[in-house]
Amino acid sequence: MEIQEAIRCRILELAAQRKWSVNKLAERSGIAPSVLKRTVKSYATVQRTSVETIARLCVGLEIPFKEFWDSPIFDEITTKQQEAESK
Repeated sequence: MEIQEAIRCRILELAAQRKWSVNKLAERSGIAPSVLKRTVKSYATVQRTSVETIARLCVGLEIPFKEFWDSPIFDEITTKQQEAESK
């Protein structure tokens, strides 16, 4: 799994744990709902979620920044270079 896909999955996971919609998470985080939707939808157009956006999500979720990354989702990240080399 590539990093952006893992970030997308983690955001959705954390929102689901709280039974929040993407709109509610965006509102609590001070992020425009349209921006967050472009990040988390299966047809996501965002290629790289910024550290600033993740930090704002953590504030909205009321979790430490480190906790965002504390998930098995991030255990097997691959880069585009690694994928190309394995072909």
